[in-house]
Amino acid sequence: MTRQELIDSIWRKQSFLCVGLDTDIKKIPQHMQNEENAIFLFNKAIIDATIPYAVAYKPNLAFYESAGIKGLVQLKMTMDYLHSLDDKVFTIADAKRGDIGNTSQQYAKAFLDSEGDFNFDSLTVAPYMGEDSVTPFTVYDGKWVILLALTSNKGAFDFQFIESADDRKHLFEKVLEASQKWGNKENMMYVVGATKADMLTTVRNIVPDSFLLVPGVGAQGGSLSEVCRYGMTKECGLLVNSSRGIIYASNGMDFASRAAEEACKLQQQMAAELKNCR
Repeated sequence: MTRQELIDSIWRKQSFLCVGLDTDIKKIPQHMQNEENAIFLFNKAIIDATIPYAVAYKPNLAFYESAGIKGLVQLKMTMDYLHSLDDKVFTIADAKRGDIGNTSQQYAKAFLDSEGDFNFDSLTVAPYMGEDSVTPFTVYDGKWVILLALTSNKGAFDFQFIESADDRKHLFEKVLEASQKWGNKENMMYVVGATKADMLTTVRNIVPDSFLLVPGVGAQGGSLSEVCRYGMTKECGLLVNSSRGIIYASNGMDFASRAAEEACKLQQQMAAELKNCR
């Protein structure tokens, strides 16, 4: 999906909601747990319920890899289903890959190649190993690399806020600055946690036009209004992710309808925020 296609989808749906498919077989409703392909069936129900309100879906690869071959098969089933829909959405492989160049090439092929099993639009990447570990993900037309910049976990303070001795800039600022040479606003996004919303002004000073993938709204306590206040651009420039708050809104027979309700609530808040961004 191109940048313009993503922007068009945001304005058409009046939403910049990304639904995280962190599907844990132990947390899905009990009546589904013994079903064949239960992970896929759960995902399909969540997608069907939330797609009027969402522009993106983000499977977290750990939840599929931990289930072995069956989990990866059901990830492919999920992606095949998303690709089959008339309502096209942006897809994110939340894999946080990052390795030396030739290994990154294989990761990129695995997740981004349009002829491959998964054919995601984007992939989250850890930039710690530098340019040659990131650029292999930028060579696929219409595909995106999403760099970890400023994460929402408490361990973010262990390294991301280390200050450089020469200019007193934080490590996450150095990552944002350096990565401008590796990609552009058409193929590179950044992860910035909603729990760090007060730092979004700093982020926007460095990457004023790039899309930001923002986790941490909802169950992790991040504020949507704060994220929009500091991070929204005239084109929106945000994908705000909610995982547990939507997909596990209920563990009963009504899990899909409750997921739809939570997604709708966020979409309505997002529509209100979008009125202020142009």
